[in-house]
Amino acid sequence: MPASLVQNESILAIDVGASATRAVLFDVVEGQYRFVASGQAPSTAEAPFKDIGIGVREAITNLQKVTGAILLGPHDNNLIAPSQPDGSGVDAVVATLSAGPAVKTVVVGLLSDVSLQSARRLAESTYSRIVDTLDLSDHRRPDQQMDSIVRSRPDLVLLAGGTDGGASRSIQKMLEAIGLACYLMPMEKRPMVLYAGNQKLANDVKELLGGHVGKLEITHNVRPSLETEDLEPGRHELALLMMKLRQRQIKGVEELNLWAAGNLLPTAYAQGRIIRFLSKLYESTRGLLCVNVGASATSVAAGFNGELTLGVYPQYGLGENLAGLLQQTDINDIMRWLQLDISQNMVREYLFQKSLYPSSIPATKDEQALSHAIARQALYLAVRAAQKDFPAHARPARTGLMPPLDLILGGGGVINEETSLGQSLLLLLDAIQPVGILPILLDQNNLLPLLGVAASRSQYLPVQVIESGAFIGLGTVVSVIASGNYGDQVLRARLAYADGTEARAEVKFGGLEILPLPSGQSARLSLQPLRRADAGLGPGRSGVVPVTGGALGVVIDARGRPLQIPGDPVRRRELMKRWSYAVGG
Repeated sequence: MPASLVQNESILAIDVGASATRAVLFDVVEGQYRFVASGQAPSTAEAPFKDIGIGVREAITNLQKVTGAILLGPHDNNLIAPSQPDGSGVDAVVATLSAGPAVKTVVVGLLSDVSLQSARRLAESTYSRIVDTLDLSDHRRPDQQMDSIVRSRPDLVLLAGGTDGGASRSIQKMLEAIGLACYLMPMEKRPMVLYAGNQKLANDVKELLGGHVGKLEITHNVRPSLETEDLEPGRHELALLMMKLRQRQIKGVEELNLWAAGNLLPTAYAQGRIIRFLSKLYESTRGLLCVNVGASATSVAAGFNGELTLGVYPQYGLGENLAGLLQQTDINDIMRWLQLDISQNMVREYLFQKSLYPSSIPATKDEQALSHAIARQALYLAVRAAQKDFPAHARPARTGLMPPLDLILGGGGVINEETSLGQSLLLLLDAIQPVGILPILLDQNNLLPLLGVAASRSQYLPVQVIESGAFIGLGTVVSVIASGNYGDQVLRARLAYADGTEARAEVKFGGLEILPLPSGQSARLSLQPLRRADAGLGPGRSGVVPVTGGALGVVIDARGRPLQIPGDPVRRRELMKRWSYAVGG
């Protein structure tokens, strides 16, 4: 890329999470944008501080220690922006935010299987918890609906329904019920409302709701026709509305947004934006999948040549919401990921303790094992929930499998805090269970959301930072779909290196095999399936494919899809340990 196309601008990117706050510096080095360094501090969004500004300044202070740069004023501790002739300060600030409680949301639509589903998908693209739904099939009387809304005390109402130019009487009746319910609430407790329905009714919405709600925004119809769903404009307006809501809820958010000149976005939305951009840039028809396991939520973003599926699941967050995880899954589904003999009572106790002290870190081997098992199950559930909303062309041929993908990107505290890169890879493989042949990258510095928001300053920055090697390539994974008994041979693999040498593997069902291939190197992988196994080329089909290296090389996962985990706890723990050792555990 010509240096003349890159503006010589330093950018400070700040991410405020539920457990940690990070400050990241991007700058131009030899005509190209680069990730320079990051500083981290505990989040101060919750008690006793309840002011994100404290954690933000501490993270910037730690960034200063790493880089030697002067970013905060020595006397007032305020950000120096723009940069000064003496080299201090930065030229621009961007920021993302995931801290804060799940947003209590009422979702309203006309038809349960059309507009209500679109409104639900829109709600699930941010940090929301749906507390009530209304549609034409709701058999409650209007006064009962109003009472339910008042009692749920929502922060947000998402209203969709009706195709553009279609019938309007039913929507008007719903608007009246919502308006009266909001009027009955104290002024300071009235929810914000996002209307994403029949555009013919925009003036009616303003008239019926405008004076009775905390904030009203009108955006494009999420369902302009019965056959068409368009969530992108709604996602953008919802992201902006979320930040306005957080300014009301959390001290310091308004100041951070001022620093960022309005470029403060929800972390998950920014992550989805960069995945959508990358999938379009690289023309990924099979799809890019990005997962992030955080304290406030587990998020899943999938891009299919510019088409985005974004799911944000606070119920699967690893922070204060953990106490409710057993309402979403069975305790045995968590315990199936454990290598150690740990009781159900210990699992329950850990879930409740972690929800009370979300910033705590595992202090013992048992707690670490529990943390990893919970992360696996949370990510497993989040990916399956998001998969239901993948576009029709990205649906798997067989029920219970993931669709083939071009790339997986993993990030989030637990994944990045694994004891080794091999364990990070194993967590992703266990939870996602990909099929076919694809590389897996680790976003060890959680840069993706920050790149998504920084793209508003420079379209070149995200691409140049990614191509500079800011992410760790864990390796190329070959997932074998096969059936049989443990120990049955299902695949012969041969890796031909550029220097003429080879590595071979006789792969058995139920095992993991690794063929070394360093990062930055390429090779040709010959695959010869046995017993009609599918190694990504079709059942029983052999072939030769080019592969790239990584920290672990080429990883062949022959444990089955869906993953075959024995019911016997002793046998299960034995296998889990064996798999862990195979990737360097």
